[in-house]
Amino acid sequence: MANKTIQKIQPYSVNLTRIDGDGSFPCPKCGAVISPEDESEETYRISNTKVINDQLVELIVECNSCGSTIKLTGFETAMEGVASE
Repeated sequence: MANKTIQKIQPYSVNLTRIDGDGSFPCPKCGAVISPEDESEETYRISNTKVINDQLVELIVECNSCGSTIKLTGFETAMEGVASE
């Protein structure tokens, strides 16, 4: 019997502080545009959220085009920038 190694696929990681514009970015695998303005879940769906002290810290989304898992970070910095404006 052959040993089978099960590999856990790591999600792609996107830091929102490195994105210019309205927060839209291409899927790291297939290039489908993922936009925070798309509330229809046509392009992606939210699969998990991480909240600390009532503040969003991490968001896990899945691309509907290729099935990739993408971890979004950088919410703390983005929210601090909005609060100081």
